[in-house]
Amino acid sequence: MPQPFDPGCDLKSPNRNLAPITAEIDDQGKLSIGGCVLSELAERYGTPLYVLDEASIRQACRAYREALERHYPGPSLAIYASKANSSMALTAVVASEGLGLDAVSAGELITALDGGMPADRMVLHGNNKSSEELALAYRNGVMVVADNQHDLDLLQTIVPDQGEPVRLMLRFTPGIECHTHEYIRTGHLDSKFGFDPDQLEPVLRSLQGASWARVEGLHAHIGSQIFELEPHRDLAAVMADALLLARTLGHPVEDLNVGGGLGIRYTASDDPPSIDAWVQVVGSAVASACRERNLELPRLLCEPGRSLVATAGVTLYTVGARKVVPGIRTYLSVDGGMSDNPRPITYQSQYTACLADRPQARAEEMVTIAGKHCESGDVLLKDLAFPSCSSGDILVVLATGAYNSSMSSNYNRIPRPAAVLISASEAELVQRREQPEDLLRYDLLPERLRSLV
Repeated sequence: MPQPFDPGCDLKSPNRNLAPITAEIDDQGKLSIGGCVLSELAERYGTPLYVLDEASIRQACRAYREALERHYPGPSLAIYASKANSSMALTAVVASEGLGLDAVSAGELITALDGGMPADRMVLHGNNKSSEELALAYRNGVMVVADNQHDLDLLQTIVPDQGEPVRLMLRFTPGIECHTHEYIRTGHLDSKFGFDPDQLEPVLRSLQGASWARVEGLHAHIGSQIFELEPHRDLAAVMADALLLARTLGHPVEDLNVGGGLGIRYTASDDPPSIDAWVQVVGSAVASACRERNLELPRLLCEPGRSLVATAGVTLYTVGARKVVPGIRTYLSVDGGMSDNPRPITYQSQYTACLADRPQARAEEMVTIAGKHCESGDVLLKDLAFPSCSSGDILVVLATGAYNSSMSSNYNRIPRPAAVLISASEAELVQRREQPEDLLRYDLLPERLRSLV
């Protein structure tokens, strides 16, 4: 069984590893990533600290790009689902690797544009887009993924007479079930996302001849953190039928977007497919389904998020208080928790952890790693076999590169952590640590209340 610090079993497919692909034990027995000793990063930048390994992210990007070229005979594009972790630095990395990007808000759009992502490689998602978000996408030439009639109604008022038509992709629910947490399952019929399957034809007909819109793509997504491959084969047939319908009705649909969903390795027992295996199934299934219907191959799009960045990241914490409840549990509290990683309390997600300076130490006790927030459920890892440690030790939680920073909050008015990007044995600050004073920036104290205190 791999140790937590082991780079893993597949250096070509980072999603299958517990740690970043550059993780190593130095000659003093300390854990390093990309040539940077983690405990030294904690001392320099403080904790909690998000650490991202650029080499792991680039390897995942290349794995998707090369697998698409290898397994799909038509044109293709991998699009980073930036909800997983959004920053200008990450945008610059994935853009330089030739990927596109999907955004779901004005904030993610602006971050991507300022980070250098070409607008023609971007799409805007969302089940309740505002007119401001839609207008921002339209002005910049970003393709809009229409989820519902509300999107279409708003867009029709935004596109000026005689203006360039908005580039549209229609999202629909494919009616495919998969085994994952109910909150990240999106392809079944009871979903807030996308047009229902029986709505697709009426919508396509309503857009025939529309001067303000050009339907260029179709989109469906079945969920996230999925280890199964069969649902993706099923999705290809459903999407090929939709493509046939759209083209029959005269729409110049060139793009078929199958979403993302490939899982990653959070614990030693997790065994997700490789990026290559996932793309092989998706690419061959889409190509076969199109051939069976005599369809010219579309451009195949996919939207990896978690599998691009999750295992590239770790979070560093400082161990603080210890509480022993005799015969029940030992709690080790750290200086972060649910405000920097809400996934355990939200999804009951499991993680792997080790000590930064003693990653090979044997487990000596059973502990529960608790956060510092005023919630009993603020627990990062429960009943974990762990080495003995003391206040001040640096604890490393692995595979935190996705949906940690992007889902962070200021609960209990706790500032968000800093983030560093590791490349060529250098750590660069890519997100500054918030300060308590920053949290007052948008507070206002009415004069009538000020006079009372």
